[in-house]
Amino acid sequence: QVQLVESGGGSVQVGGSLRLSCVASGFTYNSACMGWFRQAPGKEREGVAAIDTEGRITYADSVNGRLTVSKDGATHTLSLQMNSLKPEDTAMYYCAVDPRLYVRHVDITTHLSYWGPGTQVTVS
Repeated sequence: QVQLVESGGGSVQVGGSLRLSCVASGFTYNSACMGWFRQAPGKEREGVAAIDTEGRITYADSVNGRLTVSKDGATHTLSLQMNSLKPEDTAMYYCAVDPRLYVRHVDITTHLSYWGPGTQVTVS
């Protein structure tokens, strides 16, 4: 059973940093495409960062240069380092995965099939 559990959210001042983590289980982690998405109140969910099975990463233009995604195969943890945070980064952040072995390439517009419960990030 696929499980994703996010942590690391919180409240931070403008310009501050946070590091989100997503611990994954129930699928072949090193062969799965994963990503981070966010949804602010009243807005549609948007892709923030995605990493495919070859390690290629795509970022939303709005976060490029400030957020860094990484995937740890030993701990089955997907991380999102968030620096220079802005009020517009305030949202619920979700980790997601497509565990199908034949899916090798994704980007931030790809719909992924399994989602964690999310972790709230508030920047003020």
